[in-house]
Amino acid sequence: MTSKRAYAVYDVFTDTAYAGNPLAVVFDTAGLDTEAMQKIAAEFNLSETVFVLPPENENSNARLRIFMPRGELPFAGHPTVGGAIAICERDNVGSPSNLVLEEEVGRIQCSFEPGSVSHAQFELPVLPKREEPMMPIDAAAAALNIDAGDIGFDTHVLTQWNAGKAYLCVPVKDVSVLQRVVFNESLWLSNFPDEDPLIVECPYIYCRKTENNSASIQARMFAPHHGIPEDPATGSAAASLCGALHMFDGIKSGSAQYVIEQGVEMGRPSQIAVEIDAHNGAITTARIGGHAVKLAEGFLVA
Repeated sequence: MTSKRAYAVYDVFTDTAYAGNPLAVVFDTAGLDTEAMQKIAAEFNLSETVFVLPPENENSNARLRIFMPRGELPFAGHPTVGGAIAICERDNVGSPSNLVLEEEVGRIQCSFEPGSVSHAQFELPVLPKREEPMMPIDAAAAALNIDAGDIGFDTHVLTQWNAGKAYLCVPVKDVSVLQRVVFNESLWLSNFPDEDPLIVECPYIYCRKTENNSASIQARMFAPHHGIPEDPATGSAAASLCGALHMFDGIKSGSAQYVIEQGVEMGRPSQIAVEIDAHNGAITTARIGGHAVKLAEGFLVA
């Protein structure tokens, strides 16, 4: 490593420090290989650490590599939002119109609120695709410490979606069920006896009724098998959930907006803004957005 590498820590999907989902952003990445990046991410021990590299395409602004404490991700939401805001603040860009980031999943278009870089929104690089659920309702309920009868509300049933990363989307009847969830890692992984835990799908549990009147969905996400006991805000899961919202809420044409509240049970409330555009019964585009607040900055010196 070089003697100093600049980094910053942001709280993402919040406009308040010490809330939302923390993200480490490492700016000086020359000479870092995958092993070194993974070690740095493990040292920060946040749900994700993002490394800002020069773009491979001349029409892009930067390339991002995203690491959990135990592995790399092809795409993630809060590193995309937080990374975009961090890059603009580092470069003293007062009011950018857009930013193009490269991630393993593809090029991602980001935009900002007029006159501000504290809120970023990105278009999903991959539209959500429905997959066959990797476990039945009874098994999912047992691993979440709830009853099978607690799963489902309105027309929503258990489904699996992939918008760059697969999630098992588990609708539950209300907030009281959401609060009772206790994730049993060993029981969950027992449904995937031959899989590497780092590629096993995570649950995204959600309900319609929320504690905050400004939100329309409340959610939780658990991934201890990825080094993340519980995540305060999961943009990639919200991207997958767009598929379930489109299907079960019957969004045929036009635009629908949602605010997903997450992290409440952890004391780190987060708000993820979701917009879904549809035409003739199909999703045409979807966007994920939120604020980010810089909490710390400094240098890696080892």
